[in-house]
Amino acid sequence: MSTEKHVLRILDEVLSLDGRSATFTRETPLLGAVPELDSMAVVSLITGLEEQLGIVTDDDEIDGATFATVGSLVDFVAAKLAG
Repeated sequence: MSTEKHVLRILDEVLSLDGRSATFTRETPLLGAVPELDSMAVVSLITGLEEQLGIVTDDDEIDGATFATVGSLVDFVAAKLAG
């Protein structure tokens, strides 16, 4: 499974989107556009990504730009997996 598909599956699961993430593209805005993605959901999403993909994320690595779009989140996760 591609990194993008993993991220979309985790987004759908953590945010309880009921399959809505299937329509998301790399350009789909997240933070401020998906009502389910509030500050508490960001923490849950990071935890889900870490647990399911085996990555470790330091607080200083994350800012609003990370969650701006699906693409920015996928790129962040891909860099963590590569690195």
